[in-house]
Amino acid sequence: MAGGGGGGEGEPEFQIAPMVDVLLVILIFFMTITSAQVLRVDKSITLPVAPNAMKKENQRKEAIVNVRWLEDQKTAQFVFDDKVYTEASELVPLLKNARVAGEKMGAGKTEMPFRVVIRGDKSATAMYISQAMNACAEAGISDISFSTVNRGG
Repeated sequence: MAGGGGGGEGEPEFQIAPMVDVLLVILIFFMTITSAQVLRVDKSITLPVAPNAMKKENQRKEAIVNVRWLEDQKTAQFVFDDKVYTEASELVPLLKNARVAGEKMGAGKTEMPFRVVIRGDKSATAMYISQAMNACAEAGISDISFSTVNRGG
């Protein structure tokens, strides 16, 4: 009597090589994504303390604008994509491009708008943070978050 399809007797062998290949690709993917996010964070900025700060959700497309305070010059610099700008108005076309690209990537996936996270140094005056917010508004971005820490240190 003929048996159903299958070529041999006994247990099928488990192939580990393809699984290892897939796991390595996934590992490289997550390492790349994590590294890209970390590179956009300016370590020279001391964030303000907000005891009631909440952790942000990471489900949406966003851009990070760092407002670095230069104590010796009593002025701020704006850092976006590892480039330093002296005027917030220089960020408008860059933020607009980031918003358009982010909206294209997230089209149909979520209903959450593109967001900008402003990481302002706690020594920076409100005028410079306001300039960064105005640049976001001119780029058509209304969803803005501020990065803080929720404990002293």
